[in-house]
Amino acid sequence: MKNTLLAGAVASALTTLSIPALAGNGFISDSKANLALRNFYINQDNRSGSAAPSKSEEWGQGFLLDLRSGYTPGTVGFGLDATGQLGIRLDSGGRTDKPGRDRNPGAVFPLDSDNSAVSEFGRLDLTAKARLSDTELRAGALLPKLPVLTYNDGRLLPQTFRGVQLVSNDIERLTLHLGQIERASGRASSDYENLRIAGGTERVNQFRYAGGDYRLSDNLTTSYYFAELQDYYRQHYLGAVHSTTLGGGKLSTDLRYFDSNAHGANRRNQAGYGASGFNNNGEVDNRAASLLFSYSQSGHSAGFGYQHLSGDSHFPFVNNGDGATAYLITDSQIGKFQRAGERTWLARYAYDFAQAGIPGLRANATYLRGSNVNTNVSGADNEWERDLRIDYSIQSGPLKNLGLSVRHASLRSNVVGQRDQDEVRAIISYNLVLL
Repeated sequence: MKNTLLAGAVASALTTLSIPALAGNGFISDSKANLALRNFYINQDNRSGSAAPSKSEEWGQGFLLDLRSGYTPGTVGFGLDATGQLGIRLDSGGRTDKPGRDRNPGAVFPLDSDNSAVSEFGRLDLTAKARLSDTELRAGALLPKLPVLTYNDGRLLPQTFRGVQLVSNDIERLTLHLGQIERASGRASSDYENLRIAGGTERVNQFRYAGGDYRLSDNLTTSYYFAELQDYYRQHYLGAVHSTTLGGGKLSTDLRYFDSNAHGANRRNQAGYGASGFNNNGEVDNRAASLLFSYSQSGHSAGFGYQHLSGDSHFPFVNNGDGATAYLITDSQIGKFQRAGERTWLARYAYDFAQAGIPGLRANATYLRGSNVNTNVSGADNEWERDLRIDYSIQSGPLKNLGLSVRHASLRSNVVGQRDQDEVRAIISYNLVLL
């Protein structure tokens, strides 16, 4: 897909609109434009298993142009947003079917017909919007960030969904969410596809959700959401986030609970949802409860959490197999720790070096250990991951806001089908405000 002139085409399309209603006060004057640049390198080194190659390594440059209009005047205001995404390959791993290769493409770029990484890929998306009072309706490209559906932004370009969403803040202290998602485009794709869960045998075009967040007080917010992936599962979510001052610092508590069950025509025979013998029907059947405490003071931040999964299946979430995010406290750089029966402890520590006279520099480390995974292989029931990360944002001068991030993760697992892996990511990012 050729997208070399993508950014210019999107900008030209919005600046040449001549529809009188769209040219009114607010639509143009309140418009915003931002160009995000991301230079992304990833190295995935498989430390176990016999399948070649042992390493995946890719490097690319990403561009994300975000254009947001204001609203036309009147009781109901209308607007139009546009997003242009472009990824350019700088280096990859040759062809996936080349004999003797020592690295493999496919983690960052889509594959061409000869099984090599494409030289460039991208997407152009439009989103229509309407606003009445403090309620907004959006239709088109969406980047949801909800407990039941969260877009993934862990590669060169973000995962994108298409559908309709309604967000209302008209009731004091209450934010309501309602939506339907029909298709998704992966992090390494130019195309949109219908939806499924990981291992799903059929694709569907309907993921519905409804729920909201209610702020009981300035330091306590509760949440409830209901979601249904057509012919796969129904899911209820309850959550609460609380914060309070303690000993000169701040203590935060994050409670999450999911109840997920099979529903509809595709409810059975899902790979990974019974393949190990603990649920021979391959049905979604999962409860996920977690608790995370975090304490911060004088630049230091420490966290400790526990997650308990019960039921006969893994934790379900919309996942087309090309990178997805699960709203779990254990969703990490490599693993997710969302297997049937898994019980996970985690500890994390972060330090903001502004307290030491180096503003913009931050480091953090996380360790997770999961056990009790339901499997029919004796001893194959535990895993651990260690994530290390350093971020720096330049604070002044001509390169102000240029961001540098280096991330290293190690996953070790004896669960069948999971390879031990070390992963390094290096990211240089910069946001340029155009309007």
